[in-house]
Amino acid sequence: MMDDMPKTSARLLSLLSLLQVRRDWSGADLATRLDVSPRTVRRDVDRLRELGYPIAAVKGPDGGYRLGAGSELPPLLFDDDQAVALAAALQTAVVGGGGLEEAALRALNTVRQVLPSRLRRRVDMFQVTAIEGPGEPVSMNVLMALSTAIHAREVLRFDYADGDVPRRAEPHHLVTRRGRWYLVAWDLDRDDWRVFRVDRISPRIPTGPRFTPRGLPGGDVSAFVTSRFQGSDGAGGWPCRGEVILHAPLSAVAPFARDGVVEELGPDRCRLVLGAWSWHGLAAAFGAFDAELEMVGPPELKAAFGLLARRYAAAAEGTP
Repeated sequence: MMDDMPKTSARLLSLLSLLQVRRDWSGADLATRLDVSPRTVRRDVDRLRELGYPIAAVKGPDGGYRLGAGSELPPLLFDDDQAVALAAALQTAVVGGGGLEEAALRALNTVRQVLPSRLRRRVDMFQVTAIEGPGEPVSMNVLMALSTAIHAREVLRFDYADGDVPRRAEPHHLVTRRGRWYLVAWDLDRDDWRVFRVDRISPRIPTGPRFTPRGLPGGDVSAFVTSRFQGSDGAGGWPCRGEVILHAPLSAVAPFARDGVVEELGPDRCRLVLGAWSWHGLAAAFGAFDAELEMVGPPELKAAFGLLARRYAAAAEGTP
């Protein structure tokens, strides 16, 4: 009997893990996943109930089970993969910036202390390095206030660091980018979409009336925020895009093309399409490639090449 105890405990942990993953399970599905009989599943469910887990019976042709939620739920249990994934996610948050480093570090230490030694070694082998430094610290109270307003679809009233006048906006999304938190919202005072830095927001209580969500330009919040930082109107893409033909092989151009599009035209020629925040910046980006180039278009790019050529020639001659 004692030899069966570890096996039964492991099966109970697996059963609890499955019940946490999906809302409803049939007894037959659980028996198949655990490789036991339906009768054993029923006994294991009874054992979990005795431990305080609120597992409800689900009516249906085959019957089933559902793990309830509530204040009486005992501490959740994790299988090995879940525990390691949780610790790895927390370690990523520790070095990822966004103002949550201290809280994530405390949570990581708490999780690490209760891990068995074999899992603790796996977690300790997972090391993450942040290339960019952390962003400005963000209050958890502010993040929770913004999240609540987004979920409740309530107009947000807040003070912003760049002005003395209170702002009003319809909050839509919280996003992180390069270690900083941002709020994507419809600015009611400016009648346009805006991306606000969360570390500059001081929410006012109470919030405003409920609103009907608007459609975000392009429909994708990631693309919208990226395009705003690129300087476009948020609908997607750089405000300036141009095309040239470089007298260089594709293999020499592609690694440095960033988000550009490179097309091979021959062993020593390729077409390159790039975007930038200005035509002069775009011309300079094309000129950074150590190769002869042919200008394709548009005319604004040609004019920028001409202006830079005159500036570079004057600099080379030492004249202002």
